[in-house]
Amino acid sequence: MLTIKGQNNSDGSFDWRNAFLDAGIMAALTFFTALGGLGATGAIAGREVLAAGIAAATEFFLTLAIKRGLREKPE
Repeated sequence: MLTIKGQNNSDGSFDWRNAFLDAGIMAALTFFTALGGLGATGAIAGREVLAAGIAAATEFFLTLAIKRGLREKPE
């Protein structure tokens, strides 16, 4: 289920399955949006596909970080 916050299983452990699914969905959206934008300009080649892949990987890990609540520990 797509939500900004991660969810826990009934035993209190983090629900990695749904977090990975949500991150994969967001990464795929980013990848195909980037390709669509580049395709609209007529510039699709190896570099552009690589750039879309990097954007998708960044989105994947960013989504996981947000769901896990990763943030700097206050001192």
